[in-house]
Amino acid sequence: MSDSVKWAFPPGIPGDRGTVATVGMFDGVHLGHWSVLQEISRRAAETGRRSVLVTFDPHPLRIVRPEHAPLLLTTPVEKKEILAESGLDYAVFLSFTQALSRYEPRRFVEEILLARLGVEELVIGYDHGFGRDRSGDPDTLTSIGAELGFAVDVVPPVQAGAGAVSSSRVRRAIASADMSEARDCLGRPYSVRGIVVRGDGRGRGLGFPTANLRVAERDKLIPPQGIYAVRAVLSGGTYMGALHLGPRPTFKGSPPTIELHILDFDRDIYGTEVRVDFVQHLRAIKPFTTVEALVDQIREDVDAARSAIDANLPII
Repeated sequence: MSDSVKWAFPPGIPGDRGTVATVGMFDGVHLGHWSVLQEISRRAAETGRRSVLVTFDPHPLRIVRPEHAPLLLTTPVEKKEILAESGLDYAVFLSFTQALSRYEPRRFVEEILLARLGVEELVIGYDHGFGRDRSGDPDTLTSIGAELGFAVDVVPPVQAGAGAVSSSRVRRAIASADMSEARDCLGRPYSVRGIVVRGDGRGRGLGFPTANLRVAERDKLIPPQGIYAVRAVLSGGTYMGALHLGPRPTFKGSPPTIELHILDFDRDIYGTEVRVDFVQHLRAIKPFTTVEALVDQIREDVDAARSAIDANLPII
């Protein structure tokens, strides 16, 4: 992972060169977001300024309308890991509070962007909105910029398949277990992180040992229940895998689990963090009348997972 991005809160950014900045939640850091980040990096390089992303934690809706707050495509840790490869000079994570939610766009611009970040150019997406009630839209910001002396540029939408890329579109794809659609919008597979914890050992008894994953972040969006072809990313490498996500109806009374079978792998990884990249939904969960029938199905799932990964995201 690159460590070129500096995680800062102003006034940690030197003010001698001015900045080119963008502002937003950037949940998912999808291809539309990526086009904005590339643009501010390009403009900063051309003008000798510093490139800055200003983002928020928690999600603003978690504070102003918690009942409408979406589950996150990227947690703060995941967002930092992705942004580390962006080429940005700085990423500023602002704590979103009730007080900040009451800032009008002009106040946010004056107190944060100008006074503390030295913004001389602001680059935003076409559907951008910030400030109280998201009133800081492109037209409002262009007007404020003309008055206060900084340029505003609006980046058009990025198209993928049938329409524009957006965080809402990615969420809909994940909700329908369409991992290909999510990958097309994100530019990478959708992923979930978990810590390997001890389970009941039933998978090993069936001949397919599994790593039981515990996802700590409660506001992380988890795909629907089912069997998935996945990539398992550990500190020691990347492996093919088949994932069971949800109930285990064959074994009455067993709680729902996230169980990862890593192909061609036999190491003790208890306590290890694993990143699971979702490649393809293979099938729905169903009960089996015998353990033998379940084992036969698992064999088919493993073969299907291997084929799906080879076809979509081969591991080299």
